[in-house]
Amino acid sequence: MIAEVALPDTIRTKAFGSITNAFTTLGNPLAHTARIFRLINATDGGMFFSIDGTNNQFFLPANSFVLYDLTTNNERGGEKFVLEKGTQFYVKYSALPTLGAVYLEMIYGRGQ
Repeated sequence: MIAEVALPDTIRTKAFGSITNAFTTLGNPLAHTARIFRLINATDGGMFFSIDGTNNQFFLPANSFVLYDLTTNNERGGEKFVLEKGTQFYVKYSALPTLGAVYLEMIYGRGQ
């Protein structure tokens, strides 16, 4: 049995001074299908994240993170939950940050 290889993508980051109260992009769109991703808010303000650039979809309080392991559970037929290639993340503040940055880390399977 050949094991699939998990690879980390380049970290996407945005410093506190570049985050506004309107959604702006957080790095480039995903170049691979994401199996696991982690959003990190290392600022002193609350942050909203979105993948459509319009709706608040994830909230992270100051100095916190959330990890989503999308492939932990399978969908019917054995298919995996993933974020598709080309997904763009956006960020905006709910409380004005004065220091730090936000980060997006992602793991994908080799060949995806």
